Amino acid sequence: MAIWIEAGLWGLAGGSALVIGAAVAYLFALPQRVTSSIMAFGCGVLISAVAYDLILEGFQIASFWPIVIGTVIGSLAYAGANWLVSQGPVSSRARHRKRSGGEQPHASEGGGLAIAAGSLLDGIPESVVLGVGLLGGRGVSLAVLAAIVLSNLPEGLSSAVGMRKAGRSATYVFGLWTGIALTSGVAAAAGAALMGGASPDVLALVSALAAGALLTMIADTMIPEAVAGEGGLAGLFVVLGLLVAFGLSQGMGT
Repeated sequence: MAIWIEAGLWGLAGGSALVIGAAVAYLFALPQRVTSSIMAFGCGVLISAVAYDLILEGFQIASFWPIVIGTVIGSLAYAGANWLVSQGPVSSRARHRKRSGGEQPHASEGGGLAIAAGSLLDGIPESVVLGVGLLGGRGVSLAVLAAIVLSNLPEGLSSAVGMRKAGRSATYVFGLWTGIALTSGVAAAAGAALMGGASPDVLALVSALAAGALLTMIADTMIPEAVAGEGGLAGLFVVLGLLVAFGLSQGMGT
């Protein structure tokens, strides 16, 4: 199987967590603390994956400066794009795309599209990382894949609840998230196809770009939403998520 096809399938698998989360929202009425706990756990998983599977591995195959430059640029790019999709009376819904409380039920006609734009903003760097990770025979990182799933699951769940309360049909909700999942697969395939044959410095730079974007996403959207919904135990779930992801990246001590 061609690497870019394999990468696309892994990207699709990670993006499918959005669809699964939406399905859970339609089948079960989960308490806000449950989805916030998943979000907090996902924060820890993402932090570990970024530190060990992106930044550290990038440093090991290249050098220090591609990591610094890429991480800073990635952070600035995400912050700027997030600011753009979060402006205005319609796009303000994108600020709460991961919220599991009562912020989304009042989304206006364009609210679903704003949430989708924000979710694409979150998902593209994640998917590109999966694609790039397959280059050089490294294989897909279980820690990164777990981080993507645990980031997308509560997002799909909480956003679907909000859009359903706003009167959206199941066709609209599942069509929206399925489209984003497919786009995630395309982004992962593109990452593998375009970066094939790239130098170690370039691969490290791309990984660092994604790392900067993901860390900024964690700080700007995931941690605030997790703390708002979970409260006192959010920090514990972050720590547990980090330890689990660290164990996955290190082969559970093997």
